[in-house]
Amino acid sequence: MRDARICLVTLAVDDLARAAAFYEALGWSRADAGGEGVVFLRGEGIVLSLFGRSDLAADVGLAMDGSRPYPNVTLAINMPSERDVDRLYDSATAAGASAVKLPQPTFWGGYAGYFADLDGHLWEIAHNPFFRLTPAGHLDLDRAERGAA
Repeated sequence: MRDARICLVTLAVDDLARAAAFYEALGWSRADAGGEGVVFLRGEGIVLSLFGRSDLAADVGLAMDGSRPYPNVTLAINMPSERDVDRLYDSATAAGASAVKLPQPTFWGGYAGYFADLDGHLWEIAHNPFFRLTPAGHLDLDRAERGAA
């Protein structure tokens, strides 16, 4: 499995139900995975995640007080283990990325961290024990545990 992939694109939204209905109207299909505050939608080879704007800022560890721009979009790479998260996070920061949130256990039972690339784009590196990865490293939402965040 290669690390050079995107598993999730997460969009910060103001109204989760409205945004989910919009993307479903465009042909994305809602997955059973997810929970309160997050919706996962299947696309062709990628997953679109919808997350409340303030909830995403809190997950990244950014205050919505105007001191820094808060994220509208994050990109995510899911890894098969916590050790793989740490390895890829360390590789990114060694290559010049800025540490935003060191990898750590999450409220939803996984392990994740955020870094900003050289142009400030936010990337999440995560291990989600509730999501299965295909041999190519893509998310398999059909085999995700119900209610997984």
